[in-house]
Amino acid sequence: MNLDFETDEGIGTRATLGVIVLETDETLEPEFARMTDLEGVALYHSRIPMVSEIRPDTLAQMEADLPASARLLPPSLPFDVIGYGCTSASSVIGSENVARSVRTVFPNARVTDPLAAIIAAGKRLGIERLGFVTPYVPEVSERMRGRLEEGGFEIAAFGSFEEGDDRVVARITEQSILAAAVQVAQTALCEAVVIACTNLRCLSVIPEIEARTGIPVFSSNQALAWHMLRLAGVEDQRPAFGRLFA
Repeated sequence: MNLDFETDEGIGTRATLGVIVLETDETLEPEFARMTDLEGVALYHSRIPMVSEIRPDTLAQMEADLPASARLLPPSLPFDVIGYGCTSASSVIGSENVARSVRTVFPNARVTDPLAAIIAAGKRLGIERLGFVTPYVPEVSERMRGRLEEGGFEIAAFGSFEEGDDRVVARITEQSILAAAVQVAQTALCEAVVIACTNLRCLSVIPEIEARTGIPVFSSNQALAWHMLRLAGVEDQRPAFGRLFA
């Protein structure tokens, strides 16, 4: 029996988003699922090879691997925005090079990454002085700090867990991240706190950090999801995910 059928526009009637996730990342996808759970928004994931040791040389290798990972996203979809989910590698590779690599596969998609998203978030809210929390070893933290300063921000306070193994980073507790963010914010006069690394679990504690410090919080996953949605023209307010979404 030959059955009749009809077709429609598919899932992404408002926006079609793709995100390239690190092989070692355990946090981005669950947090993104919450933030992009909107009618008409379709989210697709690909993975990119990454060893667990976070060093400048291992991060730089991903620039060559980005096109192959982008090709694993559904080729028939007209992606509005594609995000690359690595804060530290974006700092090493450079946002412009990330975008260039992804556009070799999807030339019409807008491209962002956590570094570009955090800079966009700070500019949207008129922030100049940042408190900065990372899990990274010093040479990786310094790369991102330099990129933020190039973006026009002053780093007023800084702290790091100094953990080089991404598997361990994914196990750092939310309460540890909350305490670290509050401690950094209280060290100097900051206008916002950045929590860098897509593998840090902090989406659920962002409202509490903001309540305790009185200033906005930009995490890598939160800022990336916000920027991707805004670039796609989705302006829904989601205050449960922090002042940035409100």
